[in-house]
Amino acid sequence: MSNKSNADLILEAIKDLHNQEQIVTRETLSQLTNLKLSIIDDRLSYLVDSGYIVRVQRGVFVPAPKHRPARLMSKTLLPDGTVKIDIGDDQILTLTPREARTLGNLMVAEAMQYANIEMGHHMAILQSEVSGQVRKLKRQVEGLVGKGTQGELLYEHD
Repeated sequence: MSNKSNADLILEAIKDLHNQEQIVTRETLSQLTNLKLSIIDDRLSYLVDSGYIVRVQRGVFVPAPKHRPARLMSKTLLPDGTVKIDIGDDQILTLTPREARTLGNLMVAEAMQYANIEMGHHMAILQSEVSGQVRKLKRQVEGLVGKGTQGELLYEHD
């Protein structure tokens, strides 16, 4: 008898089926693991929520891609234009100026993706700040209107 939890059993079955290029469905998992569909459904929800698997379309699942942790990286530009790239504890590349430009050209898509992600993060922060300021102004306006001030609020109409 196995000491594996139902979630571990299902995750292992998903990985095995995926590695065999088989479509992973709840019915396939039920047949393979001999677990009831209600248990399969519950554990699939848990595995999706936990980030272990991805629902690629309704009822079809694949293992979530896992990458090793990112290592520290550095680039050193030498006076003669040579570029040294270090990743982790290893010196990986020593590039001539032309090779460095070519590598940069090859990596431009990743650089643009990085820039877009960073811009999205900054826009989310700005949007949050603006929303907070709008809420504060709304409360102030409601407070003025609620006090029944003697002055009138003027609105411009275009």
